[in-house]
Amino acid sequence: MDESFLLMLSNLLHLHNSLDPSISLLSSTPSSSSVTSSSPSSSLLSTSSAAPLLFFTLASLLSFLACSKPNKNGSAGRKSGNSPRLAPPANGAYTVAAFQSLSNDWSSAPLRDAQWRALYGLSYPVFTKVVEKLKPHIASSNLSLPSDFAVSMVLFRLAHGYSAKSLASRYSLEPYLISKITNMVTRLLATKLYAEYVKIPASKRKLSEVTQAFEEMTSLPNLCGAIDGTPIRLRSFPTNESNLYQCQYGYPSVQLQVVSDHKKMFWDVCVKAPGAVDDATHFRDSLLYNRMVSDDIVWDKVINVRGHHVRPYVVGDWCYPLMAFLMTPFSPNGSGTPSQNLFDGMLMKGRSVVVDAIGLLKSRWKILQDLDVGLSHAPQTIVACCVLHNVCQQMREPEPDVWREPDETAAPTRVLESEKSFHYFGDSLRQALADDLHHRLSSR
Repeated sequence: MDESFLLMLSNLLHLHNSLDPSISLLSSTPSSSSVTSSSPSSSLLSTSSAAPLLFFTLASLLSFLACSKPNKNGSAGRKSGNSPRLAPPANGAYTVAAFQSLSNDWSSAPLRDAQWRALYGLSYPVFTKVVEKLKPHIASSNLSLPSDFAVSMVLFRLAHGYSAKSLASRYSLEPYLISKITNMVTRLLATKLYAEYVKIPASKRKLSEVTQAFEEMTSLPNLCGAIDGTPIRLRSFPTNESNLYQCQYGYPSVQLQVVSDHKKMFWDVCVKAPGAVDDATHFRDSLLYNRMVSDDIVWDKVINVRGHHVRPYVVGDWCYPLMAFLMTPFSPNGSGTPSQNLFDGMLMKGRSVVVDAIGLLKSRWKILQDLDVGLSHAPQTIVACCVLHNVCQQMREPEPDVWREPDETAAPTRVLESEKSFHYFGDSLRQALADDLHHRLSSR
């Protein structure tokens, strides 16, 4: 059933209950004050109230409109680009009392979850899970608002991208308080929940699960993740440093770097560079790069491929340096040998998971499409959205339409002097993987 129709139906249920609470529309058993009958339809016909007739008249009309609404794109396929924003709630619609009523007064879980996803980006059970984990930390802050209400307000802002000023009158709060609560909740998400939901797959069980899934997808052994960067558009930035924040797409931004597994869950997140910085430079300045270069990550799985000891590695496009732990394509235009071109195709297939993961991230949390927070709070807001993305993926929330950005046009990165030994070994390893892949697939 169309989710928008579910929302309309849920609102009609509330309308009916306020008009005539004596009759249930979701149960065949009438209330004690209604006339006894053998079916819900007979009880509705026997009542003297006009509420049931009004309800079914409106429900029928809305059902017809929902079913006959044309598709703007002319097809049922997935769309890309901006998704329409939900209109801000009417004045007073999201007071503490109204929120608590919304939380407690539900007769149907699907209707409740549809409403919750439309408002807060996730279903009610996932929302309560997030609140339970944040509640002890919020309680210690002496916030005068209930914890669940504070979290709901921040999630509404993250999911729809509204500024603190635009929500202030709707929640009957001052803009500075909206900003303060947003900063507190995103900071808690980015610090207290990060370690639980953003983890390198270093354990034997998790690593085996990830590498096996990637091998089934790409036929490449010991692949454990895909890396990519994306600019996060900024609403406010230092005007005297505008060139430093101007990304390749022409707007001010900061860079987000993520590594994704096969389930489109991030196992590393880094926000350390303004938009003008390229992917390779951002990667070299990240904690992940330093840990990989120094062998700080202990991988419990090493395989042999044509005499080469292959540790788990990630894949990226030609914007990243070729290293022993980071495989990149031989050629951006398919000018390699047959085995090299086959390897490149499989590598880019594995890399596609991180592209889709970033698209889901920006689609779920629309504030990342045009980040309207102070520059000093931008990194924690971005990381908080990444944590929430992983929570949704782990809980198998429905995936929205993927946000798409233009393809990158950057040239292959150069190798630094300090990286030459890693690059030499990576080049030898990449060729061995390509030859092994070509041999295995051609002999089938």
